[in-house]
Amino acid sequence: MATTSFNKKTLGLEVGEPAVTPPSSDTQTSFLKKPKLAGAKSRKRDIPEGLWSKCEKCGNMIYDKELDANLKVCLKCQHHFPIGARERINALVETCSFEENDALMESVDVLQFTSKTSYAAKLEQYTSETNLKDAVCTGIGRIGKYRVALGVMDFGFMAGTMGSVVGEKLTRLIESATDKGLPVIIISTSGGARMQEGVFSLLQMAKTCGALAYHARNKLPYISVLTNPTLGGVMASFAGVGDLILAEPGATIGFAGRRVIESTTQSDLPPDFQTAEFLLEHGLIDSIVPRNDMKTRLCGYLDYLMEGREQQAALGK
Repeated sequence: MATTSFNKKTLGLEVGEPAVTPPSSDTQTSFLKKPKLAGAKSRKRDIPEGLWSKCEKCGNMIYDKELDANLKVCLKCQHHFPIGARERINALVETCSFEENDALMESVDVLQFTSKTSYAAKLEQYTSETNLKDAVCTGIGRIGKYRVALGVMDFGFMAGTMGSVVGEKLTRLIESATDKGLPVIIISTSGGARMQEGVFSLLQMAKTCGALAYHARNKLPYISVLTNPTLGGVMASFAGVGDLILAEPGATIGFAGRRVIESTTQSDLPPDFQTAEFLLEHGLIDSIVPRNDMKTRLCGYLDYLMEGREQQAALGK
């Protein structure tokens, strides 16, 4: 069958023009398939890493320099971000007044603990990440007019777990404070005892509490500050026996986890269970102190607790 033609006159010339025929089935045309646009999956702006942080509570984006200037506290909802041990120390003590003790003390794999990753390899990894030998930094520093024995735990080092080194460093700190007549302040954040050291980690609970008992016999104060989170063997030992127990807002505090307690007691727990606010209401802690106010409040508490010992605490001898 011949193709139908139409005649079209162009400038007086007759040209035969074939009719439009449908394309063959194997021919792809641009209008049959929607073109893919590059970057159409997400309309979010590319934000350079290390400049902004997102608050996990309110979702607010915060410029990192502003966050650091506010001691890692959200400017919108006052959520307290995690903070390292050295950052806390710098925020509390007077400039260049902190003298660190036992900085080179490090853990050893006494039990030859074996898992997917060896204990020794984990210690080396966390040491390089945090620039700490273990999960606590201890020393003598000045807060206001008082010299204090200060111990600060770091959750970034194996979740702040307490092993032999943590217990030994805190015990030495407390004993030094007892000899010098200084108050003790320990800022805790921990997931509990360190399972890689077994019973040796559990022994630290009794050792630290024993040192604090001798400290108390000398009528010297011990202030315990609980931060998010403080759990397990740390809360069941030195963190829970302070003459004054403070906590940061919203901190999770307790011994066992919520799921374990619910399954053991077969009961539903309140939504705010194990928070600092819940424990304040039920009398376990004495006060909730925001991070920005911590130094001022500690100075006020020391004025009261060290009455009559100001000169001794100031000299630290």
